[in-house]
Amino acid sequence: MSSSPATGWRKRLQHEWLLLVFAALVLLLALLDPRPVDDYRRWLQLPTLAGLTGLLIAIQGIRDSGLAQHAAAASLARAHSLRSLGLLLVVASALLSMALTNDVSLFLIVPLTVSIGAMSNLPVLRMVVLEALAVNAGSTLSPIGNPQNLLLWQHSRLSFLDFALAMLPAAAVMLALVAALTWYWLPRDRVALSPQRIDGAVHSGRLGGWSMAALVGMVVAMEYDLAPLGAMALLALFGALARASLARIDWLLLLTFAAIFLGLGHFAELPLMQRMLDGLHLDQPPVLFAGGIVASQLISNVPATVLLLDRSPDAVALAVAVNVGGFGVAIGSLANLIALRLARQPHGLRQLHRVSIPFLLVCAPLVYLVSRCL
Repeated sequence: MSSSPATGWRKRLQHEWLLLVFAALVLLLALLDPRPVDDYRRWLQLPTLAGLTGLLIAIQGIRDSGLAQHAAAASLARAHSLRSLGLLLVVASALLSMALTNDVSLFLIVPLTVSIGAMSNLPVLRMVVLEALAVNAGSTLSPIGNPQNLLLWQHSRLSFLDFALAMLPAAAVMLALVAALTWYWLPRDRVALSPQRIDGAVHSGRLGGWSMAALVGMVVAMEYDLAPLGAMALLALFGALARASLARIDWLLLLTFAAIFLGLGHFAELPLMQRMLDGLHLDQPPVLFAGGIVASQLISNVPATVLLLDRSPDAVALAVAVNVGGFGVAIGSLANLIALRLARQPHGLRQLHRVSIPFLLVCAPLVYLVSRCL
């Protein structure tokens, strides 16, 4: 007897521990510290959720069209070794994150990586972990590379170039460490193709064209603060022309992010947290650097930026700290969670932490020393 849709959803929810944990946190905080509805609306970050919705729709269309598989086959045709292929993907991730933000670059790179892995011996999970590190490192350099930089760039009143130059030492250390890790961690083996699994054909050029246009349109909509309008347009378009793609979207990812935004937003504004911050001497560089990293590990780097912004005397120093704080635990940067969810690899969280936490412990002191010396 086939199970009902409700039973299928219940089974899926049993494996969504991150969603369940943060949903429980939201309920607990709502009971212990009730707030007005406007606070919950602010914490929910509806424009960000709308942007994620639009990106998920466009990327699912690209996957279903076969464009990602076609690009993967073309990349493999030019690859000589796993190490060189991995470095190419890491560099592409870092460069894209500087212009398109770390989240958007992952929506492009991770599906391509998964498709390459299906056709070859590329270790997909290792590669996705490296790409998560690469977008966090690359986006550090750009004032528009991630939400915390955009906020701090506007707050600092520096020019685009001056802000980028101020972030250059920290970004250079991060990128050098990611490149060294990629070179060390990926095998030197030649790329071995799996002929029976290679499918470089574009199955639906029309769907691929719509989806690419949708992706570009969604990025533009996000740039001009029109993400909700863009997401509604894509829902209508795909609902009429590609309903099967909508059904395959990971809607639980959006619920997970909604729970994370609500839980962390409320947690950051608890009176206890505010009193703890009032006791910190953030005018001292070591305290600000350590505070930004620790706050990012607890509540993610974007909420940490909002929390510390008005208390920090140096916007650039805070930017360095919260960008470093994107490494370490997965919650440090929401890009980490997006990368793992797009890849859908077993034991992804464990592998990320095995690499990202030691990476933070090495990266943090080096970035601090370089930033203080230059």
